[in-house]
Amino acid sequence: MSKSKARNKIYMVNLVLFIVVLAAIGIVLFSLNEDHRSNQTQVEGQTHQQQPAIPENEKPFLVFNDGKKPHSEHETLEDAINAGTNLAKAYVIRRDNTEILWNNFKEFTVYQNDKFLLDFDNYAEAVVYAKTYSHSYVYHNQSKSMVWAYDSVPVESILIDAPLISQLPELERGCEVTSLAMMLQHAGIEVGKMELADRVKKDPTPYRKENGIVYFGNPYDGFVGDMTSYSKPGYAVYHGPIKELGEQYLPDRILDMTGITFEDMLYALQLGKPVWVIANTTFALLPDSKFQTWQTPSGPVDITYKEHAVLLTGYDENYVYFNDPLANEKDRKINISSFQQAWEQMGHQAVTYI
Repeated sequence: MSKSKARNKIYMVNLVLFIVVLAAIGIVLFSLNEDHRSNQTQVEGQTHQQQPAIPENEKPFLVFNDGKKPHSEHETLEDAINAGTNLAKAYVIRRDNTEILWNNFKEFTVYQNDKFLLDFDNYAEAVVYAKTYSHSYVYHNQSKSMVWAYDSVPVESILIDAPLISQLPELERGCEVTSLAMMLQHAGIEVGKMELADRVKKDPTPYRKENGIVYFGNPYDGFVGDMTSYSKPGYAVYHGPIKELGEQYLPDRILDMTGITFEDMLYALQLGKPVWVIANTTFALLPDSKFQTWQTPSGPVDITYKEHAVLLTGYDENYVYFNDPLANEKDRKINISSFQQAWEQMGHQAVTYI
């Protein structure tokens, strides 16, 4: 055999061996890939099995009513809600989820370590009750937010950057709506003092004085008299109508804290929210001589013409800080004890947002 023919034969043998090796490698890779797919399918199947479907003989929506066991079960959420409507303190969940889909609790509920204790219409009452239980908290049902916690650690100082708006010259008696405008703008709502002045609830009772007795409106019911000028009879508006007005812009997010202690009122500042409050223009305790009693359609009310609303923005060990719409001063500071006395004298009035 010639050397040329021998070399060709060796070349052909090597080529065949190379093809055989490639084929073998291909078979091995295909087998490994199939095994991987099989394992992946098994894992996915196991994951799916960890979220079992609701058995066919069980209805998906459960109604609870002050108990660990369901009061009833239903095919649809609508049926469950209809059933719960006739019960006190009822709520609805899906059988495969603990999220509450509906409830008829009052505005505030108190929990201890996630255990339901009691519900309230009034925030201050809820906090007073919650304080009697360690590890408790107050939950606002409309906004689905925790608004007070027993275990919260007090912050030594805080200062919130809220916009400053002057009530003057348009609203000589407009400190309440102007302070509310600052609060709403901090919440991202573009609304001005004049729109709020127009929309705030009014008490239309006219001013009159007979035999030394003043008959006028009630600030708890709406703004009393004229807001624009001291030359006309007028006064102010208190927390109730302010909350109602705020709700028009932040539905289910306005928190009326009126009646709370001074320390608990400051809790809102710790959450980064400024607080609308009523004190007086001296920011100190007023003598009784500065107050008078009016007769109103809804009963007698004690008032002072020193009344003044501001937006509280912070505090530290010695001072509170607030935006003053009358002085047109941002983060004005006043001795904290003096301010507290003025605020408490005016009925612990405070409104914030969630």
